[in-house]
Amino acid sequence: MQGGDDACIEAISRRDLDSDALTEPERALMRFVELLTNHAWKTTAADVQKVRDAGWSDEQIAEAVYVTAMFAFFNRVADAFGLQDPAYLQMAPEERPAGPKPSP
Repeated sequence: MQGGDDACIEAISRRDLDSDALTEPERALMRFVELLTNHAWKTTAADVQKVRDAGWSDEQIAEAVYVTAMFAFFNRVADAFGLQDPAYLQMAPEERPAGPKPSP
């Protein structure tokens, strides 16, 4: 999460949405992003309203949707061209290359 502290980012990278490092609004947004990532077609107006009720503006929600969609796009392009590095997720964040993942 842009601007998040290290504990927040670490919790998100572990998919630990119940971590004390996240605020309730951050949890609501991350749950929405998780829904978009895994089951976008199931997203309803009620799901968006939950994020609004947590304090996020429509502009912020839209940005979360755009960022989530762009990551899905980039991942599919990388997969299509075989740009995956199986060890990437096992690396500590500070060891990961800053640029695109190298191809195997």
